[in-house]
Amino acid sequence: MSWRSTDAYDEYGEWDEETVRERPNPKANRPRTKQRPAHEDAVSGMVVTVDRGRFTVLVDADLPTERHVLAARARELGRTRIVTGDVVDLVGDASGDEGTLARVVRVRERTTLLRRSADDTDQVERVIVANADRMCIVAATTRPEPRPRLIDRYLVAAYDAGIEPVLVLTKTDLEPADAVRALVDPLGVPVFESSIDDPPVDELRAEFAGCTTVMVGHSGVGKSTLVNALAPEADRATGRVNEVTGRGRHTSSSTVALRIHDRDGASGWIIDTPGVRSFGLGHVDPGNVLRAFTDLAAVAEECPRGCTHRASAPDCALDEAAARGELSANSLSRLESLRRLFASLDAGDERP
Repeated sequence: MSWRSTDAYDEYGEWDEETVRERPNPKANRPRTKQRPAHEDAVSGMVVTVDRGRFTVLVDADLPTERHVLAARARELGRTRIVTGDVVDLVGDASGDEGTLARVVRVRERTTLLRRSADDTDQVERVIVANADRMCIVAATTRPEPRPRLIDRYLVAAYDAGIEPVLVLTKTDLEPADAVRALVDPLGVPVFESSIDDPPVDELRAEFAGCTTVMVGHSGVGKSTLVNALAPEADRATGRVNEVTGRGRHTSSSTVALRIHDRDGASGWIIDTPGVRSFGLGHVDPGNVLRAFTDLAAVAEECPRGCTHRASAPDCALDEAAARGELSANSLSRLESLRRLFASLDAGDERP
């Protein structure tokens, strides 16, 4: 027992605990603390893309020292999600030189957070982007056929996140946009029309100047083509629509932030996202859904307190207005869409 000293025995050969000397253990003797490093020397930047646990961060944007820095998540962040659009703090080698790797030690407070779930029965949210203040919903008038209820879902997600929506209708040279446009006109959402060979690039750049705009849309609607027109250096992959099924194929597999400039030199950001065929709202509070239907929200103000606005709700002002013929055909269509969303969300809430 080498750790015991022979001096631990007294003159009578008895064990003397007061004279025992044990091998020091620096880790055991070190006082524990929850205090974390302040990282006062950290530099900040915006995450422009995420790829397999690595984050490309733009540091010193619009300055002569602007650079892209590759970074990894610091262990102290745990499972904190880091997504495109996040403003983060970096330590380590933030030079941006080839072969260097910095660490993300902080995620700054977010102004908005766009989320979706796999479906309406899945309440596990999937974060798409952070800090976007505009959402550009891209929908085709044909090939693939427009999906009004998917547009509704985008609108619900945008209003729930506090993001202002804009709608771009593509392929208007193949099919007029009147039918789809009529569905959103009551909402007061800005609408732009785009032909295949002549997208409204100048108008959209002016619309998005000074903003961070997330681009969303169904696969095959021409979103990547529109992104390439707005930011030619992006070179996002584009795909074709299946002639038999009329469905588009996924071409963008990552989310990336791209800088754009208008004619006057004002800059903005667009964040391109992969095309989706579904947009679950299992994470959304049903009480916020009505906010996406502004034409109906004004009527619903006359509802009795606690009204759920469902089809089974007694004395709902929406049903009374419809019975009196005070709702237009478009508003009646919106009411049907609203009720279908409520039914889907309610089914999600009934999970065990």
